[in-house]
Amino acid sequence: MKTFFRYNWMVREEWYQWCEELSEEELLQARTGGVGSILQTLFHIIDVEWSWIRLLQGKPDFEESFDDHKSLHLVRKLDSEFRTEVENFVNNWDDSMENQLFYDTLPNGKIVTDTWGEVMRHVIAHEIHHIGQLSIWAREVGKKPVSANFIGRGLVSQSDQ
Repeated sequence: MKTFFRYNWMVREEWYQWCEELSEEELLQARTGGVGSILQTLFHIIDVEWSWIRLLQGKPDFEESFDDHKSLHLVRKLDSEFRTEVENFVNNWDDSMENQLFYDTLPNGKIVTDTWGEVMRHVIAHEIHHIGQLSIWAREVGKKPVSANFIGRGLVSQSDQ
């Protein structure tokens, strides 16, 4: 699981670098699907990751406003601020946490029970899903998307196995 978080962070950083080649107008242009624009999608990925990790730790969750982060610089800054807490939690993950229960109250009042392991895998899959959307939008603006290839990134060492 830790390896897939590292993968997501690595790919996310490559998307930030990719975004440097686009104008602010292109980064903020409304797109079909997703949560809006390229930049808003990156913001959403960061916010969701941080929110879930805070909830698992029993900390309050509050939503950041995209209106306060409408530049690549500000999104990267927010990512850097949130990453410390997220990375600390991920790096301290151990097997005893896998089946701890997380209770989530839905807007309709229904309580859903998941394991921490399910939540962590949801966070990983959530980012991969949105990175796929960014890849489609990259082609729409005539640019090659960041590679989603896991192989060749040097993420797995013998000690990870």
